[in-house]
Amino acid sequence: MRGAYGPPAMSLVPSFKIFRHQGYRHYWIARQLISGERQMVAVAIGWQIYDLARLTRSIEESAFLLGLVGLAQFLPVLLLSLIGGQAADRIDRKLILIVSNIVRLLILGGLFTASFAPASVAIPAIFLAAALMGGVNAFTPAASNSLYPRLVPRDELPLAIAWNSLGFQGAAIIGPAAGGFLYIGGPHVVYMTAAAMSAIAIASFAFAQTPKHEPNKDARSLAMIAEGLRYVRDNKIVLGAISLDLVVVFFGGVTALLPVFARDVLHVGTEGLGLLRAAPALGAAVVAYTLAARGLSQRVGLWMLGAIAIYGAAMLGFALSTLFWFSMAMLAVTGAADMISVYVRQSLIQLATPDNMRGRVSSVSFIFISASNELGEFESGVAARFLGPVGAVLLGGTVAITAALAWTKLFPKLARADRFEDAAEGI
Repeated sequence: MRGAYGPPAMSLVPSFKIFRHQGYRHYWIARQLISGERQMVAVAIGWQIYDLARLTRSIEESAFLLGLVGLAQFLPVLLLSLIGGQAADRIDRKLILIVSNIVRLLILGGLFTASFAPASVAIPAIFLAAALMGGVNAFTPAASNSLYPRLVPRDELPLAIAWNSLGFQGAAIIGPAAGGFLYIGGPHVVYMTAAAMSAIAIASFAFAQTPKHEPNKDARSLAMIAEGLRYVRDNKIVLGAISLDLVVVFFGGVTALLPVFARDVLHVGTEGLGLLRAAPALGAAVVAYTLAARGLSQRVGLWMLGAIAIYGAAMLGFALSTLFWFSMAMLAVTGAADMISVYVRQSLIQLATPDNMRGRVSSVSFIFISASNELGEFESGVAARFLGPVGAVLLGGTVAITAALAWTKLFPKLARADRFEDAAEGI
């Protein structure tokens, strides 16, 4: 029997019917290329910064410098994301994606050039590139997350979300591993490869058949932004899901510190760093495949909260591990748990939000996500500076478990959410 969303409940293979829509097919290909190259670039930037810093700085000081890269990426997002969100509701979303990725392509060219410079030039250049990429990221997520729901029928949207997640996790497995191995030839090899992938993605966006954009022409920019903020504030399910992700990933993220663990805790080099960064995506890909095949139809709120608790427990295991294989396993568990949380959050938000507000709501959501990711990397660097890398990760795991318990009381509607339709019905 077919449920309200997605393929038959007992299917073990995700339905490919979503790719009959040409616009979504092109969008999906471009999205995965961009995801893959970003993962590769993240590995290259992280290792390059940490390796250069360790020439003259201690482990704690170098870890703090890694955190500053996250801060450099976050500040433009904080300043520009709400503008990017209302732009996605005013301007053709495909055009935003094309232009923003052309800018990113130019930034990759700058990183390629700077990779041949000495540390005194390369480090400031990387920070500048990180800030510019943050500016690009203030516009692309709102446009991307607002565009694809219009490329598929509404009843196929959870399947599209599952395929987006599956593709992203596939890119997140291949991208870091590829970045780590390509880095053997030097950071310029990674940046050159990433630039080629971006160019193909831009072409894929350009040839995608997308519906005509219908902008909100009459509303003022500030009024549009305020409306998006009020919507998120008043929908307790959406607010609870977004804020939970903010708290958990802000304190519980370990990505920024992986170069520290790879070099000075596990002693596995750039190849090991690539595998460590790919491990969460491997766990997430298994879950994403399962969700694409079967989905979730009941107790979605409890699934999300339970996944967060498991995420925190796995972070504690990773922090205490000195074995490479066990560290990989714990990171894979964090990725699997996070995938459940992401799937539930995105489905609740997309199904609850009217199309003419998706850009603004997506931008608010992305500020929370970016705060938890990039600003969370800064928090990890600061915590590592004072607690050491192991202490920083122990703190994050503890906060994640605590938050999962606290949110059941702070946002009871989220905990009680049984179906994705609950968000659309505004329970």
